[in-house]
Amino acid sequence: METFLKQYTVAELCDGFVYNELEEKGLYGLSGRLTIQPEYQRNYLYAEDNGKKEVAVIDSVLKQYPLGLLYFNKLQDGRLEVLDGQQRITSLGRFLTDKFSVMSNELPYRFHALPKDLQTVIENTPLLVYECEGTESEIKQWFQTINIAGIPLNEQEELNAVYSGPFVTKAREVFSNSRNANVQKWSAYVRGSVKRQDFLNTALDWVSHGQVEEYMQSHRRDANIDELKFHFENVIAWVESIFSDYYSEMCGLKWGQLYDEFHEHPYNQKEMTRKAAELMDDPCVKNRKGVFEYLLGGEQDTRLLDVRVFDEATKRRVYKRQTEEARRRGVSNCPLCAMGHEARRTKLWGEKEMDADHVEAWSHGGSTSEDNCQLLCLTHNRAKGNR
Repeated sequence: METFLKQYTVAELCDGFVYNELEEKGLYGLSGRLTIQPEYQRNYLYAEDNGKKEVAVIDSVLKQYPLGLLYFNKLQDGRLEVLDGQQRITSLGRFLTDKFSVMSNELPYRFHALPKDLQTVIENTPLLVYECEGTESEIKQWFQTINIAGIPLNEQEELNAVYSGPFVTKAREVFSNSRNANVQKWSAYVRGSVKRQDFLNTALDWVSHGQVEEYMQSHRRDANIDELKFHFENVIAWVESIFSDYYSEMCGLKWGQLYDEFHEHPYNQKEMTRKAAELMDDPCVKNRKGVFEYLLGGEQDTRLLDVRVFDEATKRRVYKRQTEEARRRGVSNCPLCAMGHEARRTKLWGEKEMDADHVEAWSHGGSTSEDNCQLLCLTHNRAKGNR
């Protein structure tokens, strides 16, 4: 790969700048010769957090602080695309086209309202650019490693760069677009940021059954994303068909995995919704996020719920009562040992050798109260499980 050091002014770089409000990205500069956000680039992020980062870019230019090197990829037809620096260039272009304001003398100013001398300072600020020529693999590898702008690439952004092509372009139009009307609905089940590719990563994870990179590699040249979009929508529709009430704990669950495991099981929506409401209101359930997998799995694995256990004071009182009664009867203080015929039938266990258990299983309606508590030896308590 070859590199050439060039210098452009801000005015030159932003000549012909276009900002696509729908896709939220800068498109062109250098009179159309420069593609600011190639398909492998991340979304524009500097406008987030009330635009503090894009304002900081303009403040740096006004104070004549260096903005750092920019890297462009030179294509075979002579056109250029931004390899590193699209956040900074887009910030400059957005300001020069009056998309946001900066403070000057304690007043907000858009670019064309600034004094002429300050406009000139910004437009004439020189920026150093390395223009690179190389193979696609060389360019993509360098893109992954330079990452100078200060916001590290996450895993999905790196994959978008490595497997850029028609499929990624189409997928980002749907899943990386914060103006997509479906995002609000999807946000009930998917956690993260649209711009940081979290929604796209979730959709890919679901359709690929966790094999995101392999899926992107095999579909890189696909001209449509029907399978990706339909599977994602099917998973969400499946969840809504089972639980008619929504809870904030549903957001961020591994719905794709749950769909793979349980979507062929028949469920009664009314009954599942009722049970979910009961468990969400049950003070003994410490892990409310586990309610949905617990119900989908047939209410077998109470570990998903992290059910509240008996406190130490309750266990001490029950141990004392059981042991006194066992001594009086001449049997083991473990009720299940006392029913046996082996040597442990009369064994008195120490308090640390026993653990608390629900007489009537919590999953069958038994409460976590002293009158429903018994102590069993560790062997029998583990064997009893959820019966």
